[in-house]
Amino acid sequence: MTSVDDYALIGDTRTAALVSPSGSIDWLCLPRFDGEAVFGRLLDPELGGCFSMGPASTVTVATRRYLPDTTTLQTTWRDGGALLTLTEGMPAELGTALLPRSLLVRRLECHGGRATARIRFDPRGGWARRRGRVDRRRGVLVWTHGPVALGLQIEPQVEVTPGQDALVDIEPGQPLTAVVAMDDYAPLIHVSPERGWQLLVADAAWWRRWCGDIDPSLPFRDAVVRSLLTLRLLTYSPSGAPVAAPTTSLPESIGGVRNWDYRYSWPRDASIGVRAFLSVDKPDEARSFLYWLLHASRLSRPKLPPMLTVFGRPVPTERELGSWPGYAGSRPVRVGNAANEQHQLDVYGWVVDAAWALSSAGHQLFGEVWRTVAGFADFVAGCWHQPDSGIWEVRGEPRHYVHSKLMAWLALDRALRLAGSYRTRAARVRRWAEARDALAEQIRRRGFDPVRKTYVRAYDSDEVDAALLLVPGLGFDDPSSPAVTGTIAAIRRQLGAGGPLVYRYPVGHDGLSGGEGAFLPCSFWLVMALARTGQADEAEDLFRELLRLSPLGLYAEEADGATGRQVGNFPQAFTHAALVQAALALRDAAGGQPAGAGRAHP
Repeated sequence: MTSVDDYALIGDTRTAALVSPSGSIDWLCLPRFDGEAVFGRLLDPELGGCFSMGPASTVTVATRRYLPDTTTLQTTWRDGGALLTLTEGMPAELGTALLPRSLLVRRLECHGGRATARIRFDPRGGWARRRGRVDRRRGVLVWTHGPVALGLQIEPQVEVTPGQDALVDIEPGQPLTAVVAMDDYAPLIHVSPERGWQLLVADAAWWRRWCGDIDPSLPFRDAVVRSLLTLRLLTYSPSGAPVAAPTTSLPESIGGVRNWDYRYSWPRDASIGVRAFLSVDKPDEARSFLYWLLHASRLSRPKLPPMLTVFGRPVPTERELGSWPGYAGSRPVRVGNAANEQHQLDVYGWVVDAAWALSSAGHQLFGEVWRTVAGFADFVAGCWHQPDSGIWEVRGEPRHYVHSKLMAWLALDRALRLAGSYRTRAARVRRWAEARDALAEQIRRRGFDPVRKTYVRAYDSDEVDAALLLVPGLGFDDPSSPAVTGTIAAIRRQLGAGGPLVYRYPVGHDGLSGGEGAFLPCSFWLVMALARTGQADEAEDLFRELLRLSPLGLYAEEADGATGRQVGNFPQAFTHAALVQAALALRDAAGGQPAGAGRAHP
């Protein structure tokens, strides 16, 4: 079994694949992130299907990396005296040429001697895992199941039968290139291997130009760039909607039941991404999300669903795939997500804050965008006193979560700031201000423990919540106040999982059986909190420890507190956005900027 954090990601901003160190694509959904799996061995080792290209025997991985500032993956194995290298990717910027919806390009090359490679092409028909229909047309192997079609071409030509291994000798100077054209509900457009390789080379050049604008003096720039590339790959380019992860049902604890479908767009996660892209002067990516959200929320306004599909539609009803064994036997495997039905108050804070950040960066909000944001603030002003399900989507009774209340406060506070730049009725402004101040008073009275000097998980609770590590950046309290420093200390004391790792709440206190790993976004938030409260040296040490969790710079949702191995859906946009935020907090601390710059109320 391949560990989750040993997988690499390739993608084209429409869908994405996970590649094992042996060169096996064990996960790919079509035609989008939230489609059905054509390669699903990640969740069913026997019947899930894969596309493998690598050494015929078990050999050592010599190097595995992304080509700098690109999304192109390169794996090299040492096979006796020879080095066998697989270079692969999915061109994202296909331009206006007549090309398939998605294109996978893989090239094997050998240096220092001959090597024998094994190729296995074994697509399956979605959740039913059917074999599909196979045709051969002028050197192209065409596999179809329902509306989905794949076309495999290999040069030099290799006879491949789906579901069977094919062995081929790779000679130095004679690369073998495979391309898979992918489409649905459309004629399949074939692309020659050489043309596919040219497209991948051009794609790598495009990504290098995209990364070239990112400040070279950023601390930990390589890690930041890899996270930004990952966030960009997880953004569905036709709509601008980012998905939380390209996978479903990777367990938060091996053998556990916390196995959720994350192939949808959470406005909360996307709003954090807005700030990440703005911070490195990528406003187009930030704007595209807000415009998508404007379109996506039109049917539910002023209510904002916790998640939406990439087209802005309701997420499918959650169901279990009973015949799928799951990753490492972790059942159930789920598609759809029932958390879509929850009321999550904190979402409004993230979204309104993202709009404020975009406006503060000098990007004028269109009138309809401001009207939508103002409508969200109206909704918060009317419902902030109600309990909700919280940021962690606890599957239990709603509670008065303190983090949710703080984010509701943030929504009203940022709306008030924006109201100074956009025409707003005075009565509306007064209503927001009154609600914000009443909410602040209630948080301090019921959400803070004056004896332990810490904010708590929920009103009148004695538990803490790692989401409260965000307090230093909200402007609710001065970062140097005893309330803030006491909260950070309490979280580390009660939720620490060793080193930089932090559990998001007391393990098992979410209404489900079993445990889970430490939550990686919270670990990066700890770095952020320490940097913003004058503890930059310790923050940097913890950041370096977190970076050692992944040689490739890819992060899941959680990490096992005992082993450090990553668990949960992978890679996780939430974690990568938090990594960028943490690096920027370290930059600001090193630059001597005030930890709470921009905190003044309007």
